Amino acid sequence: MLRIIKKLIPAKLFTALLSAYHYLLALAGAVWYEFPSRKIYCIAVTGTKGKTSTVELINSILEEAGYRTAVAGTLRFKIADKDMPNLYKMTMPGRLFQQWFLYRAAKAGCTHAILEMTSEGAKQFRHKFIDLDILVFTNLAPEHIESHGSYEKYLDAKLSIARELGKSLKKHTAIIANVSDPVGRQFLNVAGRIRERIPYSLADAHPYKLSDGGIEMFVSGKPIRSRLRGRFNVFNILAAIAVARHIGAPWKAVQAGIERVSSIRGRMEEIAEGQKFSVFVDYAHTPDSLAAAYEALHGKNLLCVLGATGGGRDRWKRPKMGEIADAYCSRIILTDEDPYDEDPKIIVDDVRGGVKEKNVEVLMDRREAIARALRLAKSPNDAVIITGKGTDPYIMTANGKKIPWDDAGVAREELEKIK
Repeated sequence: MLRIIKKLIPAKLFTALLSAYHYLLALAGAVWYEFPSRKIYCIAVTGTKGKTSTVELINSILEEAGYRTAVAGTLRFKIADKDMPNLYKMTMPGRLFQQWFLYRAAKAGCTHAILEMTSEGAKQFRHKFIDLDILVFTNLAPEHIESHGSYEKYLDAKLSIARELGKSLKKHTAIIANVSDPVGRQFLNVAGRIRERIPYSLADAHPYKLSDGGIEMFVSGKPIRSRLRGRFNVFNILAAIAVARHIGAPWKAVQAGIERVSSIRGRMEEIAEGQKFSVFVDYAHTPDSLAAAYEALHGKNLLCVLGATGGGRDRWKRPKMGEIADAYCSRIILTDEDPYDEDPKIIVDDVRGGVKEKNVEVLMDRREAIARALRLAKSPNDAVIITGKGTDPYIMTANGKKIPWDDAGVAREELEKIK
């Protein structure tokens, strides 16, 4: 229906009407559910990468501290002891969902709600009329550029969430920002009634050590151990610690909460079925996140399965993904991912254009590609890494068709066949 309306009226008018519609929908939800964010402590996490991991780390710490929590994000929706996977293929569902979720959380007796917030959600005003206590900014890298119109507009969509914090009616608001990122200071300096502006950076974790067993680091001279991999998770842990400190969670709860998170579904998730080699599934779908995932497996012989997330969008990044795979992987297998209405072979060819040195196999059937990589792996130093989808529950194809999917589940099935 929206496509038909869009064709019938001028583009600028359509955009204005759509914006008004989304704004009024957000307002209606807040009014209908009686502004539920005012009845619960609200923590939002935004940024290009690390949102889901940071949310899960914050949640684990708060649970260890004895708080009753709710979580809404890319991975799952949790209210107290009830947990369900996010099958919407969007981090911030519309249709009054955000207000409904907070209403249900408050009604269930949750003390704290931890929310992932995205630029796409902000563009549709889904962050509006949510009175935040804390906003965490993780980092920013080019993404959704075609959707927003430019990198500057993408940044502004993220900053609009910070501006909303500045309007919050809560008394002890705080913005926590990664100042190792070039735009971190812009988030700290956003105008509004923000009581505390808290920076964090990689320097706060020194000295830190990365290994196959995870991360060892010190914060203010106190030891922190995590079974998560990669330098990027050092940043996620620092963000979670900053939130915990602002709230006043005991340090024992901080340590225990971080140690408790041994893995996060779809985020450098290790698939261990008794095989001699390693297998990982990761959501990496931007050049920076792909490089970070590969770097987390430094020293391993990488057998890489990848595509290029999302047909019809961010075409600029496809050859870059190929370049990164070329630099890190010993074997590259390109496959289908989420082509939507675009020809998937064109997407794969675009990625292939960035590969200059390594041999590339193209297996459009994603299961076949995963199976091929698993059969190539032989030694304990081999690591198969399957990127792009993480926990995405569907492969999105033409005309809105959804094919049920689970990278981790398929990897386990194919490993069983090998055994």
